[in-house]
Amino acid sequence: MQRSQRIRGLTGGGSDGWDVFLKARAMIADGIAVTELTIGEHDVRTAAPILQEMHRRAMAGHTGYAAVPGTSSLRDTVAARVQARTGVPTTRDNVVITPGGQAALFAAHMAACDPGDTALYIDPYYATYPGTLRGAGACPQVITAQAEDAFQPRAEALQAHAKAAASLLINTPNNPTGVVYSNATLRTIADVCREDDLWLISDEVYDTQVWEGQHVSPRALPGMAERTLVVGSMSKSHAMTGSRCGWIVGPEEVIADLITLATHTTYGVPGYIQDASVFALNLGEAFEADIAAPFRRRRAIARNVMARQNTLSLIPSQGAMYLMLDVRATGLTGEAFAYDLLEQHHIAVMPGESFGAAAAGHIRVAMTIEDDAFARALKTLCRHAEQLAA
Repeated sequence: MQRSQRIRGLTGGGSDGWDVFLKARAMIADGIAVTELTIGEHDVRTAAPILQEMHRRAMAGHTGYAAVPGTSSLRDTVAARVQARTGVPTTRDNVVITPGGQAALFAAHMAACDPGDTALYIDPYYATYPGTLRGAGACPQVITAQAEDAFQPRAEALQAHAKAAASLLINTPNNPTGVVYSNATLRTIADVCREDDLWLISDEVYDTQVWEGQHVSPRALPGMAERTLVVGSMSKSHAMTGSRCGWIVGPEEVIADLITLATHTTYGVPGYIQDASVFALNLGEAFEADIAAPFRRRRAIARNVMARQNTLSLIPSQGAMYLMLDVRATGLTGEAFAYDLLEQHHIAVMPGESFGAAAAGHIRVAMTIEDDAFARALKTLCRHAEQLAA
């Protein structure tokens, strides 16, 4: 029997970018101690009060089929949060709850693209983006952002591809670079989307992790609310990665279509998880700041460590839980450096090549272990780079 071309072609015939991560996990399974600086998962788990609320709601019986669009209370809470942060009028009719941000990305492209449509995304990108677009039936088309521009996409690069496309996917604060798009960049993106009639899909799961400047949702820019689908999630803001609770915010008629899609695919998110998400969101911005605080600290630690060496270059990290380091002075690709670091020192990082051609020669370091261990690992990484360069 022949498998579908859609499923066989998700990775475009190459690697899905997770090879170093999988090798590190295999080493751990074999009993080898590995320092993991790979995936974006907090070193602290979901806070006890959120888990207690989840348990309480499950024991109270909210374990059956939940409302497919999401519970009214969660949709209302998300809408109020978005309106308060952006100033854009938002109600539950603008919100559909999804099983995490990844499902939201897929659903948003199902809404924006017909089979065969060109869907734009920006390199460097989160590793799942191209496969997500292919899975939705779209044809991925990359727009390259350059390291010398601090990975802010240029207007001419956007304009060169926009006329033939149906959608544009952006991510700010950005994974993997840590870059926060400037107001000028976002205005340019909005101009291109309006001029060429593009859907904008804005991945904003790191909106609570901004170290410099401020996060601006492009949905709040003039003429963009009717053409923007915002992806959000509980995972990063509330350390609820395993709970798989996210959302899409967009125009009412598109949300209605996405509810129909959910009826035929995921059939909603467990009710007790949604109840716990309402509880978590109502803990307020101070709680979200506490969840983000370790990454702000570790960014400062990294800057101090990096200032004491001259081999690696640090891409300015303005947000999110990652650092992007330029390792080209070692003479190795990002992938070769990552494998060598894993073999020699049992430290696992993600190769820049996992995130696109623009990130080649770089590595992504997740700031997701305890402060002292993070500092030690980063110092070892820098020494390793210095030895290679010498």
